[in-house]
Amino acid sequence: MTNLFDLTGEVAVVLGGTGVLGGAMADALAAAGATVAVVGRSEERGMERVHAIEKSGGKAIFQTADAMSRDSLVAARDAILAKFGAVTVLVNGAGGNKPEATVMPGGDFCKLPLEGWQGVFDLNLIGGTLLPCQIFGEKMIAAGKGSVINIASMSAILPLSRVVAYSASKAAVLNLTQWLAREWATKGVRVNAISPGFFPAEQNRRMLLKDDGTYTERGQSIVGHTPMGRFGNAEELAGAVIWLAAHRASGFVTGQNIVVDGGFSSVTI
Repeated sequence: MTNLFDLTGEVAVVLGGTGVLGGAMADALAAAGATVAVVGRSEERGMERVHAIEKSGGKAIFQTADAMSRDSLVAARDAILAKFGAVTVLVNGAGGNKPEATVMPGGDFCKLPLEGWQGVFDLNLIGGTLLPCQIFGEKMIAAGKGSVINIASMSAILPLSRVVAYSASKAAVLNLTQWLAREWATKGVRVNAISPGFFPAEQNRRMLLKDDGTYTERGQSIVGHTPMGRFGNAEELAGAVIWLAAHRASGFVTGQNIVVDGGFSSVTI
């Protein structure tokens, strides 16, 4: 039964693998036996992740790329292909939010700048999902095998206050995931999504935690709404990403959104 989750022989690309959540997923894939390409803009953080994987006995490289640049992604894909062969797993973990696309308490949605809104959609939908799906997916289709794992958000299914553009862009990621799953189902490529709940990382830590590690007012509100009564740990995404990556374990799973949120989305107000 353990062989269901053995990723030996798989080549996994993790865009955004230089971040906290993407890095944890890269660790998990490598621990399951995959050869991992950590892809991002920060070579320093990327190499730190590679060294950590290698120290644990895994195999990984860092490949620089800008998810917003088609040429950059094509160059990264071709470099990985030349070194390791066909990419069989793609994790699209790049993305984020922008302050100018956020409506704070007392703010006016009608004055939200279009540039901020477009910037968040470009970051999450274009660079974070569309371009890498096109560029890496093309080769997966040609090979007749692949698992694409898009990283959406719990806010895609339960719109949160303040982060209006982020929530809407992640909802679009889910829609694109389902569309691609339908289109590529007969081509050997599965497309699914993982929607994390609240995991303290670079972009949201100050919103959730004070400098001393205690909860902010918003953080306390979120934890109070979460049945498990805490935030998630990045390592708790490992099971979902390995399962979706493992063709023997989830070979009949496509077009799905796996929510990992401690029960937050199951609670009605």
